[in-house]
Amino acid sequence: MNQINKLKYHTTVEVSQSQKKINLNPNFVTGFADGESSFIILILREPKNKTGWTVKARFSIGLHKKDLVVLELIKSYFGETGNILKQGKDSVQYRVASLKDLTNVIIPHFNKYPLITQKKADFILFKKVVDLMNNKEHLTLEGLQKIIAFKASLNLGLSDELKGAFPDIVPIERSLVQDQKILDPYWLAGFTSGEGCFSVRIKKSSNFRLGFQVLLTFKLGQHFRDDQLMRSLIEYLGCGNVYNDSKTLEFIVTKYKDLADKVVPFFEIYKIEGVKFQDFQDFKKVIELMRNKYHLTAEGLDKIIKIQTGMNKGRNSI
Repeated sequence: MNQINKLKYHTTVEVSQSQKKINLNPNFVTGFADGESSFIILILREPKNKTGWTVKARFSIGLHKKDLVVLELIKSYFGETGNILKQGKDSVQYRVASLKDLTNVIIPHFNKYPLITQKKADFILFKKVVDLMNNKEHLTLEGLQKIIAFKASLNLGLSDELKGAFPDIVPIERSLVQDQKILDPYWLAGFTSGEGCFSVRIKKSSNFRLGFQVLLTFKLGQHFRDDQLMRSLIEYLGCGNVYNDSKTLEFIVTKYKDLADKVVPFFEIYKIEGVKFQDFQDFKKVIELMRNKYHLTAEGLDKIIKIQTGMNKGRNSI
């Protein structure tokens, strides 16, 4: 915790008004979890146990240390349940591993405010394993085999070690999340805080007097399994398109009018949290400069270049 306290001290992050109040909307928490969380079942060798194995359940969110403030907000939302740990040089992780806390805090939240990406299927399997653990079934060989069957369909499936130790396990059928609809705008604010990107690009162009064009982009990426959800964003925000990129789908908005009249006003009401709030604030500055045609002047273009240089990865280097 001393490491974390030092990290807090040295991390300077501009925060939105809701961050200052430390009062996250529950749908924001679910949206952020849809983008960044993991529901994990660990099965490890333990010779002291009768089965020879131990089972651990964990809910976690791992982020770059620059977004430590978001993990603190989420921990606060869950009543200070769990811990925030340093993971390597530049990462931090919020982790809830207590069976009691998973049962009484984490699972009830996602029952009341459901996930809508395919991660919901992981949650359903995870919840069943936690039920088995609460019934002490993980302490018997038969119960352990049930849990391994659930884990086989959870996240990346079984390790080679588990496959070798339990070759006859038949994976439980994993449900397909359908009817993916955004039911609350705060969900999108949370999801964007995790998965969104606001970017400004300066491109050489002979079509402009100064020889440069300013290009703005708002982007959300997700696994191709969530095709229905990603395409629903077009109708929800009234703009943008969805593009395929290998196993990833990207919802992208590039038209200035859509960004200025739809995307920015939406996130002014439903706040983004964490370091992406800073990117959004800079993005808005460029929007306003372009609204007033300053991007067509040398002075205005210079301002935009300076803003762009300090956004996203450039913010870290500065």
